[in-house]
Amino acid sequence: MFLSTPALGGLALKTCSRFQVAAILVLAMNNPAHSSKRPNVVVIVSDDQTYSDFGFMGNKDVLTPQIDRLAAKSARYVNGYVPSSVCRPSLVSILTGLYPHQHGVYFNHPPPGFSGLTRSRDIGKVQFDEFRKKAATLIRSVPSLPRRLAAAGYRCLQTGKYWEGHWRNAGFTEGMTTAEPTPDAKYGNKTLANGDVVAHGNGDHGLSIGRQTMQPIYDFIDDCADNPFLVWYAPFLPHTPHDSPEKYYDLYRDRSRIPEHRIPYYAAISQFDDTVGDLINFVEARRLTGNTIFVFVVDNGWEPDARRLRVATKEWDHTKRSKRAPFDYGLRTPILIRWDGATEPATHSELVSSVDILPTILAATKLPRGATDFPGESLWSSAKGERTVDSDRAVFGEIYPGDATSLGHPERDVAHRWIRKGRLKLITTHKHGRDKSWGEYLEKDALYDVVNDPDESYSLISDPKFLVQLDVLRRQLDEWWSPEVD
Repeated sequence: MFLSTPALGGLALKTCSRFQVAAILVLAMNNPAHSSKRPNVVVIVSDDQTYSDFGFMGNKDVLTPQIDRLAAKSARYVNGYVPSSVCRPSLVSILTGLYPHQHGVYFNHPPPGFSGLTRSRDIGKVQFDEFRKKAATLIRSVPSLPRRLAAAGYRCLQTGKYWEGHWRNAGFTEGMTTAEPTPDAKYGNKTLANGDVVAHGNGDHGLSIGRQTMQPIYDFIDDCADNPFLVWYAPFLPHTPHDSPEKYYDLYRDRSRIPEHRIPYYAAISQFDDTVGDLINFVEARRLTGNTIFVFVVDNGWEPDARRLRVATKEWDHTKRSKRAPFDYGLRTPILIRWDGATEPATHSELVSSVDILPTILAATKLPRGATDFPGESLWSSAKGERTVDSDRAVFGEIYPGDATSLGHPERDVAHRWIRKGRLKLITTHKHGRDKSWGEYLEKDALYDVVNDPDESYSLISDPKFLVQLDVLRRQLDEWWSPEVD
């Protein structure tokens, strides 16, 4: 008996047993070269995690065996960045491939801001929903990954963290978030000052994924059968509240080298890590990995501060240098890309951005970029080992308060812009006529050598040796985006 299979390069096999033939056929079906349909896509987004807090990124204390296993099989971009260090604008940048000033969602909360929306007795559910709806529909006017994939015949599932109202707004074909409160929900509801219960705005029922169940994803994948699919898995983890089951705390309690304030955060990371393993194991058990692209990214950094214990919740708040800040502890992220048989497991040290994810997936699925001038670059050829990313590339971003003063005017609210090129990172500060900058992270522009000074503690902006590089960075930053206030 002779069997020729493209998956094995046309190898002719003689006198194979039925078991051996079956095994060869499985290998062939799991090879991307064998499949004529477009690949499935699974996007995994960690919520509030410092870029270094993974085993594969060098942290020897935190336990992330499942993500480490994913990394070992992936193209690993260890110097990735997100444009903004807070969840909503960062998530929309991943979904759209655009910077916050381009997609318009540069805030967490629309006017009149979170306190105005939730603490005024004059605002009930009807008014609250109307305010949020004005902002949640902004994503309808820009291209999005699920919208592009759905137009090509994909089924697209939204789960987890998602601020843009109903899942349909971003172009998903199905989802968990509906912008309505969920009865007796542990996460996602908010009680207003007048007693009305509303959906908080960050995912409502979708926030149960990972923390309470994975079943909606499993049911969706099984129901897709031969239809290509996108899974958006962005659980509310390791985000606070750090209320992981005791078994995750037990992983760290007897390890004296781990400070007490890090244990709840590490426990949540390990809980998240387990769910990533569960998802990948499910895809592997269904023999879909040969035609499935996994993409991993963090929405923004977060690290606990031993000096900032919240008495009411008995949880540690984040450090000044991480979430919301213009520093690398809030902005850096590893980016992983895995497609078995297509991508080349390797570490890439060049600078990349989360705005690269959408054009990378379009390239991998052989879909055109269309008329949109996406600012990101496709990493697909690099992930396959065919070429390297430009080592002279610059990456950019912008920092805003959580509350917008108006919609459609990022130039009025931007607090910082930043650019990193090579080892140098420039951060500009925009006070808008105020004495103090928002958040008081920096009161003037700063220049850092983030290789020698990863904590960004010593500014080089007044050092004459860097005048030429500083001028180049300022010019490039203004060419990228120069906000002009009306």
